[in-house]
Amino acid sequence: MLQCGITSKARVRALFGDPAGRFRKVPFLASLSVYQHTLSAPAIIAGVGVHTGQRVRLSIRPAAPDTGIVFVRTDIHDRDNRVPALGESVVETKMETVIGNAAGVTVATIEHLTASLFALGVDNATVELDGPETPIMDGSAQPFVQLLDRVGRRGQDAPRRFIEILETVEVVEGGKRAALMPSDRFELAFEIDFPSRAIGRQSIDLEVDEDSFRAELAGARTFGFIQEVEALRRVGLARGGSMENVVVIDADRVLNPEGLRWPDEFVRHKALDAVGDLSLLGAPLLGRFEGRYAGHGINNALVRAVLARPQAWRWTTLAEAYAQAV
Repeated sequence: MLQCGITSKARVRALFGDPAGRFRKVPFLASLSVYQHTLSAPAIIAGVGVHTGQRVRLSIRPAAPDTGIVFVRTDIHDRDNRVPALGESVVETKMETVIGNAAGVTVATIEHLTASLFALGVDNATVELDGPETPIMDGSAQPFVQLLDRVGRRGQDAPRRFIEILETVEVVEGGKRAALMPSDRFELAFEIDFPSRAIGRQSIDLEVDEDSFRAELAGARTFGFIQEVEALRRVGLARGGSMENVVVIDADRVLNPEGLRWPDEFVRHKALDAVGDLSLLGAPLLGRFEGRYAGHGINNALVRAVLARPQAWRWTTLAEAYAQAV
């Protein structure tokens, strides 16, 4: 995240005015905060990694303004154990999003947690974990949302800055497509198509804010085909996967006894993953994302493509965004 210095709340109000009054005419902007936020207290959770099967304890701690989201491997002491949650830190995207640093320290399967922090407006946090992978919990972002709700969030004496998309940036890989285009809010559209009749063709298109994330995306679980799970286990992956944290599909049927949370839970989960991957831009987003058969790899390619084209985006504040929207 760009360092912008600590500014008093009085100075921010002088710069931006009163968001509760001025931004009420623009509902999306009214739902956002002028100020950066962190947690009110440490939040602790534990579980197993879906790929390693290793039990891990994770602590999300408050952090100073302009810190961004930084992961810290507390089980590593002989080298740099800090990994910022940024697009340039991504080192693997085959099955999940993995970030790493120059010392070779990695943190895997971060996308459900980063999506939750992003959607709930947590700008700054230190995420400590004592293993190589964040816990999968029930396969969705809901446990992380509930965790953040328990400790609450607090405003900080620094203005929140947004990445505003000015020009369309698109990445195409075969039949896959991921794009970001201008919008005065954060919108997301996603489309998937699987030959299995359990999934088929599904799409979703929504404005993403805290309320819609909670209601429409947070509870959607990761999914996989039973043949893929068996193949992954043969090469040492998916060791922590089970029907308690993965929607398992066998040909044309869902094996989980409880069934689905939504008929289109699959595309909702892909949208959730995309929110987590886009959060690695390092700031809240004003733009429209469109994904067609997209996954972690092309999502990260899009993030890198945006950051490599400074003419396609700019830093903005809520006051500037409001002036453009009315």
